[in-house]
Amino acid sequence: MKDQLKIAYFQQDIAWEDPSANHRMVEEAFASVPHDIDVLVVPETFATGFSDNMASMAEPPEGDTYRFAHRMAVKHNALFVGTWTVKEPSLGDRVVNRMHWVRPDGTYGYYDKGHTFRMSSEASQLVRGTRRVVFEWRGWRIKPAVCYDLRFPKWLRNENPPAYDLLLVCANWPGSRHEAWSTLLKARAIENLCYVVGVNRVGTDGVGIPYTGNSVAINYKGQEISSCSPQCPQVQLATLDREPLDTFRQHWPFYLDND
Repeated sequence: MKDQLKIAYFQQDIAWEDPSANHRMVEEAFASVPHDIDVLVVPETFATGFSDNMASMAEPPEGDTYRFAHRMAVKHNALFVGTWTVKEPSLGDRVVNRMHWVRPDGTYGYYDKGHTFRMSSEASQLVRGTRRVVFEWRGWRIKPAVCYDLRFPKWLRNENPPAYDLLLVCANWPGSRHEAWSTLLKARAIENLCYVVGVNRVGTDGVGIPYTGNSVAINYKGQEISSCSPQCPQVQLATLDREPLDTFRQHWPFYLDND
């Protein structure tokens, strides 16, 4: 078990529907991160953007983007986390927006986005996930979430005693609603007594929607640890400390009164 978890997150200006260009962009962005990084995180649908063509661009479970993610995990000896759309044979080749965590040994886990965004074509094209997940990496328990999931506190509720230490959110959250993004990230950290890292994209997508990023790491008190500059493609680092989290939970066990 590590006393600290070191995370590098990339606030990416995603090349529209161009996986090869995005793979190169991510590799170059992470090229200079420290050697002791534990987790690399990219935004939702980092290989294509949040496109109306996400379903037609979906890959098999271990396709090109999985192979890229594995290469990055090996190169940095770190967990690689991001979402891309997958055509799932067990669902009759229906498509899911799947958040992956790929380990250096090539094994991986996944979480299928539980709340597909009904105000876009995602909800009509993609299958909604039904499984809530917590996974472990280097002694830290991590809860995955994708974009719209952030609006649903019951879906992300920590347990009694706490089941996870870090809520990790990958998103394509438009700039017009950036206040909601920033506020909800802090709320999820405070109510669940956990660290939160929210990784969003920047730039303007292929249909003209602008994104301001506002990617951030937050502690269990709702305080900012690190953040990316708005509207700027940028890699930022965050170090999460175990001891103060455990101490705070012992002194303020709010989870004992969960509804």
